[in-house]
Amino acid sequence: MKRRNFLFVLGAAAQTPSNVTVIRNAKILTITKGTFDGSVLIRDGKIAEVGPNVAVPAGAKVIDAGGQYVMPGIIDCHSHLATEAVNEGTVSVSSMAGIEDTVNPEDIGIYRALAGGVTTANILHGSANAIGGKNAVIKMRWGRQSPELLFEDAKPGIKFALGENPKRRGGAPSNFAAPGPAPRLRYPATRMGVEDVIREAFTDAKAYRAQWEDYRARSAKGERVIPPRRDLKFEPLVEVLEGKRLVHAHCYRADEILMLLRVADEFGFKIKTLQHVLEGYKIAKEIKEHGAGASTFSDWWSYKMEAFDAIPYNAALMHKKGVLVSLNSDSGELIRHLNQEAAKTVRYGGLTDDEALAMITINPAKQLEIDGRVGSIEVGKDADLAIFDRHPLSNFAKVQKVFIDGKLYFDRDEDMSQRAGKQAKRKSMLDQQKARPAARRPQ
Repeated sequence: MKRRNFLFVLGAAAQTPSNVTVIRNAKILTITKGTFDGSVLIRDGKIAEVGPNVAVPAGAKVIDAGGQYVMPGIIDCHSHLATEAVNEGTVSVSSMAGIEDTVNPEDIGIYRALAGGVTTANILHGSANAIGGKNAVIKMRWGRQSPELLFEDAKPGIKFALGENPKRRGGAPSNFAAPGPAPRLRYPATRMGVEDVIREAFTDAKAYRAQWEDYRARSAKGERVIPPRRDLKFEPLVEVLEGKRLVHAHCYRADEILMLLRVADEFGFKIKTLQHVLEGYKIAKEIKEHGAGASTFSDWWSYKMEAFDAIPYNAALMHKKGVLVSLNSDSGELIRHLNQEAAKTVRYGGLTDDEALAMITINPAKQLEIDGRVGSIEVGKDADLAIFDRHPLSNFAKVQKVFIDGKLYFDRDEDMSQRAGKQAKRKSMLDQQKARPAARRPQ
């Protein structure tokens, strides 16, 4: 392939060398600007220069990639990483709840995701509710506190869910015989009820918005009026109506997806991403016309009745119909292998390498509206980068280093060198615990 000469420079002023890193002698997978042999210059956490011929500033830290592959950090558009209680399942509309305040920075899954090249993830509420809680977009800044994990200025979102999950009524079995009243069954119990819950919630949200608009209009005229009562359930839904909050909707079946698109059109808002969307290939045209994106699995199938019509060609077929498609994990394990998930779209659908890698980089970045900062290797973007020893679409590829905001957060060589010491320390601590008298052990 003919090498394309890309050279992009950010500013000419000299910077403090300690804030400058150069990754050189690498195969650069920019995703949006082609692939070439060259270097990446990182300055103050941003990509300052990228191209075949990048000068190394005096005093800069130099990392020789030795012909290895550098790509943008992987982005997972659907994860429940670092959450403990992901569902507020007692109500059908839990838009007042949010993931942001429950992110656990000590979840080892964050480090394991880094080891798979993941730098950003959309942490979603669960799917027990027709309208669930608010999401949190985080960067895998392992070792930092919860607020420092949050992706600064990422557009807020909310989780919706269709199908079996939100219509599970809960309650007691038919032979329930425990003392006291039997647990109440939660509405809805059918797919029709799920639609009704969403429609009723937005009808109420529109009325709530109208009350506040009337209050503000009258106050602006100098009238002394009492403000409406704040309702934390409706405030996020008003943001959805006004285009200030993104909707990420768990779904499987084509008929239900069409239902949600119709409801959204009726109330004047857009579904940003259809999550899982395993029957999306059946209605790709309608999804495209609505303007929704699709964040799907590569080849999950038959794990429940809703997934029986899933096919491994789903992502490629939707992509070829013009839908913005990403691949997600929905799993603390699969998040470490999203590069291999992307490779499956080459086998099932014949996508190019760049199209496949886009599904775990720039496409999810666009779906989360953070593509101005991450998702590709371009000057001015955050230096969120992963170095693989082989092409990332290879089954044998391993992540060597991961940078977030230009800082090294994962180094495979360092990890491997520390394992023996950590195992020895762990064994010593366990031996000490066993040797302690039973009476002194904590209860």
